[in-house]
Amino acid sequence: MTKTWLITGCSSGFGRILAEAVLARGDQAIITARDPESLRDLVARYPDAAHAMTLDVTKAGDAAAAAAEVEARFGGLDILVNNAGFGFVGAVEESEPAEYRPMFETNVFGLIETTRAVLPALRRSGGGRIVNFSSVGGITGRMGFGLYNATKFAVEGLSEALAEEVEPFGIKVVIVEPGAFRTDFLGRSIASAANVLPAYAETAGWTRQYREDDDGSQAGDPQKAIAVLLKAVDEASPPLHLPLGKDAYARARAKFAAFQADMAAWEAQATDTGFEA
Repeated sequence: MTKTWLITGCSSGFGRILAEAVLARGDQAIITARDPESLRDLVARYPDAAHAMTLDVTKAGDAAAAAAEVEARFGGLDILVNNAGFGFVGAVEESEPAEYRPMFETNVFGLIETTRAVLPALRRSGGGRIVNFSSVGGITGRMGFGLYNATKFAVEGLSEALAEEVEPFGIKVVIVEPGAFRTDFLGRSIASAANVLPAYAETAGWTRQYREDDDGSQAGDPQKAIAVLLKAVDEASPPLHLPLGKDAYARARAKFAAFQADMAAWEAQATDTGFEA
């Protein structure tokens, strides 16, 4: 059956690749970007199935307009993909509010408002999907990415709670947690703190250098990642958590092992904290 999608952040990266894959397999989609001119070629290739719209997730009204358009044009919505977002590199002490607050507005609050805008249509579908792009950085923090990690940890918690809220309506939530893939994310979609403190040269400074050195050499193939995502979305019982890439699995497993080790070491004392009977 043909599915109807609403995808944010389609101008580049995973959003662009996903939009192309969705349309190529015969589905229909509202594809969005802050500049919909960047999507003109996709609309030209799939004039009956693709409709491009302006959607800046930080602007009040844009998400509601997209939700109304998808129902008016296609009669309903099956899958929302919250992909729009960007990153930020800098030690916590180096970072200024004017640098990192816009990232929270996009990665967290924009995702929330887009989801809220389309939930009525998804509830009416009786079996929709909400795909929220997080990151392996939403599972485990890394020096220099603390503020970015904070936004993705927020996406994780929100998505887990949302999954419980919408389960009675037949809606499933999938949290996508990619590792390093060869998109333009490192080069195009990450800002850096202007303030550079020598004290953090071996920590956040290392992360800045990694961003410059590894751009274009990441091991992950984004086309393969999107193929896995599409397969997961099509499942009757899709996974809530979908790490993508060997590095994502390695980092997640290391986090869980360290977490369990801390729990085991402190369990006797930490659980002996109740009132005496």
